[in-house]
Amino acid sequence: MKFSLSIAMSPLDQLTELAVTAEQSGFSSVVLPDSLFYSEEVSADYPYTPDGNRFWNEETPWADPLVATAAMGAVTSTIEFYTSVLKLGSRNPVLLARQVNSVAALTGGRFGLGLGVGWSPEEFEWCGAPYARRGKRVDEAIEVLRLILDGGMVEYHGEFFDFGKLRMSPTPPKRVPFYVGGHTEVALKRAAKYADGWSSAMMKFDDLRSTIGRLRELLAEAGRADAPFEYQAVCIDSFGVDGYRAQADIGVTDVITMPWMFDGIGFDGELSAKKDSIRRFGDEVIAVVGGERG
Repeated sequence: MKFSLSIAMSPLDQLTELAVTAEQSGFSSVVLPDSLFYSEEVSADYPYTPDGNRFWNEETPWADPLVATAAMGAVTSTIEFYTSVLKLGSRNPVLLARQVNSVAALTGGRFGLGLGVGWSPEEFEWCGAPYARRGKRVDEAIEVLRLILDGGMVEYHGEFFDFGKLRMSPTPPKRVPFYVGGHTEVALKRAAKYADGWSSAMMKFDDLRSTIGRLRELLAEAGRADAPFEYQAVCIDSFGVDGYRAQADIGVTDVITMPWMFDGIGFDGELSAKKDSIRRFGDEVIAVVGGERG
């Protein structure tokens, strides 16, 4: 089992030191969230809280995840990075491929692309992308990204995206893995079709177990039952050594966690306190559970 550190909503001047400490403490990856802006009003509910409200405000800091990865990659050597999840629906995939290509090269291949559609109509419309038919558009965007990032001279002619032969160089030093987020049936089908893994938002253990079971069914239907596949989980009611072993038993391969929250330290807590929490988690959890079940 692997453990990944979420740095969501931490002050930006803490990120590089958090990454270094995570690397030293046995974490496999740093997980980066994505939010383009905070609109005063939104015309859709946030899908991952019971009341549909956002749990951050206009003052909450968000770094562009690719820029943040480049900064953290420059001060580390082994830890990997992935987005959980980058909102693809409001982005142009050709421009995004250039950014991903660059950050993958600059980090020596230590980058994975976690992708989601996006939930806020304002993020789509104000970035020049239509909210309507967003799922189909994202499916094409994933195809475009995979095509370009795999290297060589390529072209694409689809309903939403169309371009002649082009090549982006250099090709990433190794294949960039794609992870798809989302809890709906259509999101799970997208993960089973296109992705190297699935990334959850906040879920209870029983819901996580049933979702992983459904993903396994969909992977089998897609002829991918034996393909390597990551299950990246943010489980909100199963913690500690026994809790993480229980997560491994239901198929979780990568626990996404924020150790300082267990110590009562908030998103904007002191850097030294967060580093202490990371080290303690490494000693008490990763050293015990990290090598189990791969």
